[in-house]
Amino acid sequence: MTDTVVVLVTAPSADEAARIALVLVHEKLAACGNVLPGVRSIYRWQGKICDEQEALLVLKAPRKQFPALRDRVVELHPYEAPEVIALGIEDGNEKYLDWIVQSMY
Repeated sequence: MTDTVVVLVTAPSADEAARIALVLVHEKLAACGNVLPGVRSIYRWQGKICDEQEALLVLKAPRKQFPALRDRVVELHPYEAPEVIALGIEDGNEKYLDWIVQSMY
């Protein structure tokens, strides 16, 4: 296990995901964010089945940044209960993983 995480955040649009990513990178809470438009999300919310178009924001950050990153996403996000899920990075290109950590300085 490394000291880095991938964080998944769904957003109502690619523009909204990019707006959130720009703030997080600017504030050094994430090293980078990738916006994947055209995600179809099917979920249950408040007793109803929803079928919506969304965008997926994939963030990379040091593990220690996750609590602050999560809290900031919740502040910035238009959803009542936004998805903010951290997945530990098991292994990877050492130079890239070092860059994720070093980008916070």
